[in-house]
Amino acid sequence: MTDNVAIVREFIESWSSLDADRLADYFTEDGTYFNIPTQPVTGKENVKSFIRAFLTTWTETHWDIVHILGEGDLVFAERVDRTKTTQGNVDLPCVGVFEMENGKIRVWRDYFDLSTFMNAMK
Repeated sequence: MTDNVAIVREFIESWSSLDADRLADYFTEDGTYFNIPTQPVTGKENVKSFIRAFLTTWTETHWDIVHILGEGDLVFAERVDRTKTTQGNVDLPCVGVFEMENGKIRVWRDYFDLSTFMNAMK
């Protein structure tokens, strides 16, 4: 396992904390979070605000890693994000592609079916 894989694994596990500050600390100052199919968010503070906004309805989350693979500064993580919210609960299959830089996330693109998430919400 490369260091980047270990960092991404730790980042994924950290989502259970529901702590936007902690999660944003994994990003470079100019990091980008592209929660596809929404628009990308760039800059650590903007990423933190974006994460904080959708965590407001979350009450619990645990992300199960199905597969994780890294080569150099690139890490792929297939997951099932199991999330409870005040609007409904969802088990959301995702694939995250992480571009790393000096032990931090420079770009994170997360791919999932938005309708799976929306149909689970009340």
